[in-house]
Amino acid sequence: MIFLRNTFAVLCSFLLVSFLFSSCVKDEETTVATTADYDAEASLKWNQMFLDVERYSPGYRPGPGPRALAYMGLAAYEACVKGMPKYNSMQSLYPGLVIPEVEKNATYHWPTVVHFVYEDLMHKFFPNPPSDMYTRMSALENSLEDKYQAVTNNKVYDISKAYGLAVADAVWAWSKTDIGAHDAYLTPFSTYDWQTHYDSPGDWVPTLPGPGKPMFPYWGNARTFALLPADKLCKAPLQYSESPTSALYAQALEVFNAINDDNWEDGHWIGQFWSDDFVNLTFGPGSRWVSIANQVISKENPSLETALLTYAKLGIALNDAAIACWHSKYLYNFERPESYIKRLIDPNWEPALNNPLTGETGVTPSFPSYPSGHSTMGGAGAEVLTNVFGNHFGMLDRSHEGRTDFQGTPRFFNNFYEMAQENALSRIPLGVHFRMDCETGIDLGYLCGRRVNNLPWKK
Repeated sequence: MIFLRNTFAVLCSFLLVSFLFSSCVKDEETTVATTADYDAEASLKWNQMFLDVERYSPGYRPGPGPRALAYMGLAAYEACVKGMPKYNSMQSLYPGLVIPEVEKNATYHWPTVVHFVYEDLMHKFFPNPPSDMYTRMSALENSLEDKYQAVTNNKVYDISKAYGLAVADAVWAWSKTDIGAHDAYLTPFSTYDWQTHYDSPGDWVPTLPGPGKPMFPYWGNARTFALLPADKLCKAPLQYSESPTSALYAQALEVFNAINDDNWEDGHWIGQFWSDDFVNLTFGPGSRWVSIANQVISKENPSLETALLTYAKLGIALNDAAIACWHSKYLYNFERPESYIKRLIDPNWEPALNNPLTGETGVTPSFPSYPSGHSTMGGAGAEVLTNVFGNHFGMLDRSHEGRTDFQGTPRFFNNFYEMAQENALSRIPLGVHFRMDCETGIDLGYLCGRRVNNLPWKK
């Protein structure tokens, strides 16, 4: 009996130790850090840097800038998706994209992974930034690397760095297979001859001041991430007419009168506030929505997981919006209000879009009018940000706070859709778009954003 009691006691002790040991192992496994355990610093700082670099980089607007955002945002997301247990990898959606596997049983410091994804791809997408921008990028690199090395051990830091760089290389290699778009920033004005596409009044013609030729005529052929082929063509514009009783003539009169009406001061503010047309003056119209996202993330201080999802969705939506818009622009080939108004209403009329850096006045962007690029990318940005942060996120947009060379005084909005609507209609008082351009553009952008939101992000 004594022997049996002792044996039973030993067995119970063994089972208790085994249970405690297995519980400890399980607890250790469940406490491995995920992206939700870190703040958004790495993603936020690199997207803030993107705005500075893109501002001074000719050739990146309207399409190549959003394209870079799409690939960088997707790369950062894919590099960390193993640390995002509620989310799926997207690589199966994109033939030819092969994301390296994480090492089995290895521990990763996700902010370090994110940092090296962005560091590597920023240099690849912007190989020749202005010298002061290069210096600022180097300072950010050193700052984050010093910080992350100090909070983790060498083994974890090294494996995180290597993995971030490996994913960046894989996404960069895949991006290069989009042949027509990959280096398009180097040649925004291709061999496209606008005169061969001019058949009758109402077709697009260059305006001055300007380059006298169209920008990115083939951008509609670039790779999309979420759109169906049919999504790239928006509905047809109003029927061309020169009749003073036509709907098109009425919209031309709206543009003509907007500059001289009693609310011009407010329209002037709104037009300049959302313009983002000129290299060196501001970042581009697509990147404006990154500025808005950066402000939201700075204010809300979400997790790295939320930031990764936000920037991936936003970059893809802006990319697809720019492609769909340019595809539609060059198929419909509709003239700008300036051409219509000068031909039929007042030959001395000028748009109100001015470049304070060059002194140029009466500028119209050098590509067809319908639909509006600002409107399309704004609709896409609003749809994505609403999906992530909700429909009641009020904020003061400080994108151009403190600027004295144009009217950039912050404006308050009750939600992202309200922002998108004002952004779209801001093109009318500037004299560069018909109302139909803006309304169709924003609807096209909403569609792009919904397509991105409906991708299988969550498990």
